[in-house]
Amino acid sequence: MKYNALLYLLFGLVLLIACKQKKKYHDIVEKEIEAIQTEATVGILKFQQDLNEEFKNPETSPLPDKFRKDFESLDFFAPDTSYVVVAKLVRTPEALPFMMPTTTDRKTEEVVYGIAHFTLNGKARQLEVYQNKELMLEEDYADYLFLPFTDLTNSEETYGGGRYIDLRIPKSDVITIDFNKAYNPYCTYNKKYSCPLVPAVNHLETKVLAGVKAFNKGYK
Repeated sequence: MKYNALLYLLFGLVLLIACKQKKKYHDIVEKEIEAIQTEATVGILKFQQDLNEEFKNPETSPLPDKFRKDFESLDFFAPDTSYVVVAKLVRTPEALPFMMPTTTDRKTEEVVYGIAHFTLNGKARQLEVYQNKELMLEEDYADYLFLPFTDLTNSEETYGGGRYIDLRIPKSDVITIDFNKAYNPYCTYNKKYSCPLVPAVNHLETKVLAGVKAFNKGYK
């Protein structure tokens, strides 16, 4: 009888220790996730700050003077780390260059560098990622990738023509896409700019509630 009681006592202690260890592990994981999300949020806020500074600066701003002189900030969605996705980048080395149309008669020579596969808002998605044939010859842009996309917020919360994301060639087949850093083409603000049109294949059949919203004082 005493032996059985001892066994029950030992069993209870083991369960208690296991529960404590599990809770400790859970707490560590939660803290790590929180730290990652905090770091991502800081990066998003810096992106917003830098973009606002670019728009305030007369040397770099796409805004006409009548809008820039009173400009304070673009309208952004609140930072949301659920729109930071890790994608598998499938290279397309056999892709041929093509001429991408723009909002003017000008065309840009692009090539599909690869296709990004990821999950967003609970479903598998994919987007083509492009490399400009001229920019890739410049030292500062040798690893630059261009990701234009449209989604279900266009012409409502965001610019009707879609938005862009700047990327860099990753060292592996994994690439991080932060939709919080999606921005509007310059032609949204000023008709003098020529902006690439988003290919139909790069439409996301979901709302991307992240990044820059529509410009309330659009150029007229």
